[in-house]
Amino acid sequence: MKKYFLVTLLFFGVCLSYGQQIDPLATEDRLEQQQWVDSIYNSLSLEEKIGQLYMIRAFTDKGETHLDQVRKLISDYHVGGVIFSTGGPYRQATFNNEIQELSKVKLLMSMDAEWGLSMRLDSTFAFPYNMVLGAVKDNSLIEQVGKHIGEHTKRLGMHINFAPDVDINTNPKNPIIGNRSFGENRDNVTEKSLAFMRGMQSAGVLANAKHFPGHGDTSQDSHKVLPTVDFTKERIDSVELYPYKKLIPEGLSSVMVAHLNVPSLESRPGFPSSLSKAIVEGLLKEKLQFNGLIFTDALEMKGVANYAQSGNVDLSAFLAGNDVLLISEDVAKGVKALKDAYENGIVTEQRLAHSVKKILKAKYKVGLNHYHPVSTKNLAKDLNRVSDKLLFEKVMENAITVAKNDDQLVPIRNLDKQKIAYVPMGDGKHYHFFDALKKYADVTLVQSNNLGDLINALEPFNLVIVGHHRSTETPWKAADFTDKEKTWLYEIARNKRVILDVFVKPYALLGLQSIDNIETIIVSYLNDPISQETSAEVIFGAIAAKGSLPVTAHAKLPENRGFITNSLSRLGYSIPERVGLSSKTLGKVDSLMNVAVSSGMTPGGQILVARDGMVVYNKNFGKTTYGGDEVQSDHIYDLASLTKITATLPLLMQLSEKGELSFDSTLGELIPELRDSNKSNLKVLDVLSHYARLVAWIPFYKATVGENSNLPLEKYYKTEPDRKFNIKVADHLYMRKDYKDSIFTIIKDSELRSRLEYKYSDLAFLIMQRFIEDHYNESLDKVANEHFYASLGMNHTSFNPLEKFRKGMIVPTEVDNYFRQQTIQGYVHDMGAAMLGGVAGHAGLFSNANDVAKIMQMFLQKGYYGGLRYFSEQTLKKYNNCYFCDQNNRRGVGFDKPQLGESGPTCGCSSTLSYGHSGFTGTFTWVDPVYNLVYVFLSNRTYPTMMNRKLISEDIRSHIQGYIYDAMRSDES
Repeated sequence: MKKYFLVTLLFFGVCLSYGQQIDPLATEDRLEQQQWVDSIYNSLSLEEKIGQLYMIRAFTDKGETHLDQVRKLISDYHVGGVIFSTGGPYRQATFNNEIQELSKVKLLMSMDAEWGLSMRLDSTFAFPYNMVLGAVKDNSLIEQVGKHIGEHTKRLGMHINFAPDVDINTNPKNPIIGNRSFGENRDNVTEKSLAFMRGMQSAGVLANAKHFPGHGDTSQDSHKVLPTVDFTKERIDSVELYPYKKLIPEGLSSVMVAHLNVPSLESRPGFPSSLSKAIVEGLLKEKLQFNGLIFTDALEMKGVANYAQSGNVDLSAFLAGNDVLLISEDVAKGVKALKDAYENGIVTEQRLAHSVKKILKAKYKVGLNHYHPVSTKNLAKDLNRVSDKLLFEKVMENAITVAKNDDQLVPIRNLDKQKIAYVPMGDGKHYHFFDALKKYADVTLVQSNNLGDLINALEPFNLVIVGHHRSTETPWKAADFTDKEKTWLYEIARNKRVILDVFVKPYALLGLQSIDNIETIIVSYLNDPISQETSAEVIFGAIAAKGSLPVTAHAKLPENRGFITNSLSRLGYSIPERVGLSSKTLGKVDSLMNVAVSSGMTPGGQILVARDGMVVYNKNFGKTTYGGDEVQSDHIYDLASLTKITATLPLLMQLSEKGELSFDSTLGELIPELRDSNKSNLKVLDVLSHYARLVAWIPFYKATVGENSNLPLEKYYKTEPDRKFNIKVADHLYMRKDYKDSIFTIIKDSELRSRLEYKYSDLAFLIMQRFIEDHYNESLDKVANEHFYASLGMNHTSFNPLEKFRKGMIVPTEVDNYFRQQTIQGYVHDMGAAMLGGVAGHAGLFSNANDVAKIMQMFLQKGYYGGLRYFSEQTLKKYNNCYFCDQNNRRGVGFDKPQLGESGPTCGCSSTLSYGHSGFTGTFTWVDPVYNLVYVFLSNRTYPTMMNRKLISEDIRSHIQGYIYDAMRSDES
């Protein structure tokens, strides 16, 4: 045994040293394999042996008449294999099982599924085209794609996939290869092909390299004519054959021979390569030492079918050295021609046995010696896995290419200085891209049928993103710009900074005469939702650009060009499994929130979960009011006390870092008006920790309404504004402007609680608002926007939202019958904040879940977001600390913290380092740095009345938080 092993190793070493291929069809139990092959071969009649050479085509979407024809060919001619074409996966699996039962020798099943089963079947997964994979530098991702496609193919009962396409697409006008190629560089194509092959064959599916000897530099389609490859032997050897020379020694299972006219390799004029013994036998088998299966390309294709009568084509292809005759134009005639040739000695027994035994060897290798039918249980799920979508995302993140980037315009920085327009071009869908852009900044869609009107409409903007969108449902779809679009693009770029994003193959850029005025050009390759969303993430720096052009896209955009950009640590978007969460477990969040809505705890809401910098759950529930509009992502909610940590607190953190206050600073030192008050000596640390004996809340409004009627008193309010009454607290209700000062006086004069203990108080943040506004000599809303919201891209965030948003975007909070006597929509729910003009340190901010997540992610990233540092890690750490935990006070400095005992604001499962806040209107947000987690819950549980406390009493927000932690612990996928 030891001697046999050493001899085997020596043989393999000699083969590799000469570039020979170790038998790619052999199995580890090669003796048993050979015995099985010989046994089956010896049991076959001549007709059955000839039948093994044929692989016929089957459609599962052409009805029973076609399927009956397939059944008849299998029964009458004992064909060896089937190549499945269009149809559906369940129908194909069912028919596959049926025809396998018809066959004495089980059929070798195959598909042409270069980018996945979706190339042929509905309801299946489509991976990116090879051209996209060619832009990826990490070849391990290509291997994973090959493996995933192999797993899908095998799950459906297929044994061979006619992939990868190893053609080197050196001709941009190639009508049939193009996107199917990994690119124009032979080394890149070879590396990608090898990775793909390894991945697919590791899944137990035989790979097939095509189209031998090379279809990449043709301008004709071999389905219609016989294309000519008019290069020297030396050129073909160094370019077209290069991938084969590398893949063959690495275990390539099969090769497909194309129908090409190659004068330098075949002397007969117009003689198809698939019928050429010099090319198949001499070049592929002898010179390149290929021992695997050799397939013809489809013999019905005009590139070969026009050459001779169908039967003679089959015979000629076999005599040339091919093993498998793919999609014969006439099986009956072909079989007869082969049988006659055998009987006349033209086809020898040795030649027939050579191919048939190779075919049988392949059948053994793929397990047909122990055949099992295809199970249809969970078939759709198995062919559309979460892992497939995650891989697609990773591929696109690595493929999208920044091909030009003057002044490093991408990723976009300084959002507060950008006014961005988006102009879509092409006839493809663009809405996923536009929606994704809007998640990052205030981006305006600008369209017009007139160039002059378009240029005028773009006048207010200083940056224009142009998206070129055309369908990429198949790799052969037209990708070019129209002449009109070229003119418009040129004119836009003459006047504005432009980011051009091309959602088609790179060749579309060849049609642009000049790209000098276009600052940034991005190639995103595919016009599908994932590509569009990923490209937006690249543009705004949620992820870095990593891809490089697989082909020359323009005279100034050569192959392999691609700028590596930096991530700015903005939020990205994906699915839960990307960050180790279970979608199935998160489904419990859906169920609980739907119960909350249906049982009247709240009309609706928004819930967002982000982990590891990725928003992986962002859903809307219910309606804005009972019977109102469906909640949408751009609806904004009254954040209530979330204002404390999303407006006032971060500004205090910045001032603290600048030395303008410290935890030991007293209120008297910071605010001169308080020096002669009982609050003069209160320290910032105590005040912001709710440990300074401040009263919880003062109902300022009660002194301004009738004691019995609750109607606003004329002394304080008018229905129309004037110079004296100009504080708008609701529709047609204006308060006296001097009452704002009265509110601060009331706070100043308020009594302190007699006992020192933890007591949550709004007054702390109303007092700190005064300090901030005095320091900046500007109102809190303007300071917060200038320092945070504008640069964070929180374009759905505002105090007094009616000044910025239409009323329909703002979710109502209550039907007020105690103060303002109307539905509160667009005005802050908190009465004191309303009396302060809608801007208060403790309440007044409106936002949506996506925007709240941005500032919470900035906290999670210790003060950094979008390429900007807002404050230091040390500052965040100081404020996120419980200084009075030993006094039974769980609070941080401004932040809420997890409960110390059994009850509190969280699920009880968050870490002690976590922090956040809740809001009276039914809002909640929480950050957990241990788990790199952000959770946002927005609702209007106060509608129609704040007396509805069901959401709070049922602890819905905490239960949902618990499900999020459960999803992290789940190993479901």
